[in-house]
Amino acid sequence: MSKKPPFQPKPRDVLIVLFPGFQIIDAAGPIGAFEIAARYAPGAYTIRTAAPAAGLAPSSSGVPMPAEALSGRAKVDTFIVVGGNGTGDAMRDANFIRAISKAPARARRVASVCSGAFLLAQAGLLKGKRATTHWRRAAQLAQMFPDVRVEADCIHIKDGAVWTSAGVTAGIDLALAMIAEDLGEDLAADVAREMVVYAKRPGGQAQHSALLELDSAASRFAPLNAWMREHLAEDLSVERLAAQAAMSPRNFARAYATETGVTPAKAVERLRAETARTALAQGGAIQEIARRTGFGDPERMRRAFMRLYGAPPAAMRRTLRRA
Repeated sequence: MSKKPPFQPKPRDVLIVLFPGFQIIDAAGPIGAFEIAARYAPGAYTIRTAAPAAGLAPSSSGVPMPAEALSGRAKVDTFIVVGGNGTGDAMRDANFIRAISKAPARARRVASVCSGAFLLAQAGLLKGKRATTHWRRAAQLAQMFPDVRVEADCIHIKDGAVWTSAGVTAGIDLALAMIAEDLGEDLAADVAREMVVYAKRPGGQAQHSALLELDSAASRFAPLNAWMREHLAEDLSVERLAAQAAMSPRNFARAYATETGVTPAKAVERLRAETARTALAQGGAIQEIARRTGFGDPERMRRAFMRLYGAPPAAMRRTLRRA
């Protein structure tokens, strides 16, 4: 009997799209992941870089990276647009945006890292889709592109053939998820070990603490936010919160939304969901967690999880506990 031939993966051409002022880790992270994957599965990936003009594309750090000129014609498997401080200028480059807009016709999947989501949105590729970006830029993305369903808490999101990820090192998580889809979870775990990174952060894992974001935006309400976290199982209506803040309900609701960027109700929901997600990773009945965190019943908690994380509590618990 002849021996089974060694596994020969289909070559996949990965195109990393740069621009002047790009963040070098946004590019280097995915490049490193795909390069190491190709060591474990020879021939799995080839990696190229492209920019508005051929030559050395300067990063925001000043360290350049060589790139070919981006065209809208050549076929690739994976098309990844990175982010960085130069995103704003890149959005105003009509030819560059036009080339990006043609990506779905030339690639099996299209993705962005960090503020690269702004370039995909500018090119019309995120319309009607769930997407994420760096937490600091999420509100801006939602404001500039109201037809994009921005989910600020996620590490990465896949909506059809379009992937988006959070900032900087989240590009590695994005690449590992793609490698797992292409070549299997075991090989992706090998790549993660080689890179000495977390084997698989769930896509729905928070980029950072909701409490930290609320407090960094408005220190005025930091004591109230901490109090909310300690009283999640209680009535946290606007009236109750306003009384705690010694303000009228109307003035409180307006001031809180202005200074934190979210309504009091949305802040309460995020704090409850974050606490419930931590509890899920540690075990325990979903019904009891819902009661303890103030959702009251599992269905209300499920709806909040679907809005914030794109997955129900049961699925989130399985993912978090595996990770």
